[in-house]
Amino acid sequence: MTRLALALSTVLGVGYVGFAPGTFGSAAGLLLWWLLPASTGIQLAVIVVLFAAGTWSGTVAERHFGKTDPGPVVLDEVIGMLITLLLNPVGWGGALAGFLLFRAAAIVKPLPANRLEALHGGLGVMADDAMAGVYANLALRAGVLLWHLVIG
Repeated sequence: MTRLALALSTVLGVGYVGFAPGTFGSAAGLLLWWLLPASTGIQLAVIVVLFAAGTWSGTVAERHFGKTDPGPVVLDEVIGMLITLLLNPVGWGGALAGFLLFRAAAIVKPLPANRLEALHGGLGVMADDAMAGVYANLALRAGVLLWHLVIG
């Protein structure tokens, strides 16, 4: 079970990239978003299932690596990207803007995201980046609205 948890939490090894694993995890989330159907129901289901799986696998990974929110765990970044893009009517340009907004929110971790990472085990691993995804979603939504008001 540990091997399965590590494969899942590191997104099949993406988290083992030697530099900026969170950025590569976010890119994996962008790729998954592109592969998913545009169905809100399916996207929500994937987010819920991966959040639950990430909570379990993140807990196992913390025990394996011997530290809280270990760097190779990047499934939380995938969830954050999916949340960022959920219900945002964007193409690739908007998705890349969402990527940048999510990376900024995931790094800065404004309240309460920074407090959520203190939750026990894999829940803390997943919750802070899920909240960062909510922030990035709202910022992207505001950007799309502004874009349409000014340009469109």
